[in-house]
Amino acid sequence: MQILTQDLRNKLLANGRQQLPLHGTDGEIDFVPVVKLFTPDAGATWLLTEIDPDEPDIAFGLCDLGLGCPEIGSVSLSEPSSLRGPLGLPVERDLYFVADQTPSAYANRANAGEHVGKGGPAQAGMPRPASAPDRQ
Repeated sequence: MQILTQDLRNKLLANGRQQLPLHGTDGEIDFVPVVKLFTPDAGATWLLTEIDPDEPDIAFGLCDLGLGCPEIGSVSLSEPSSLRGPLGLPVERDLYFVADQTPSAYANRANAGEHVGKGGPAQAGMPRPASAPDRQ
């Protein structure tokens, strides 16, 4: 499975293009995450909101490496793709993730002691809802 489908990449790039003229101003948009990446055996999570259209390997979002210090910032897309957890498992995309808040709200939850990826059917060990969209 590829980490980002073309549809997800297009959504992330569209957000990046929308953000570009606002970058560094009070008008910056706190987008809802488009995609969640995670390590199934290491507790790291990335909630990505946009890709820099001028540097398409650079994404922006909330990064929680499972150390209790979530950060909102940029990440190279090639980094998570090359990481392996302690059991050798690669980074995966959460196919059933549906964002219900912005990265800053997720960061506030994480700083209050919750894991960034907590919540939703995939994290709670529940079966996929029949109404969930097919995400590939």
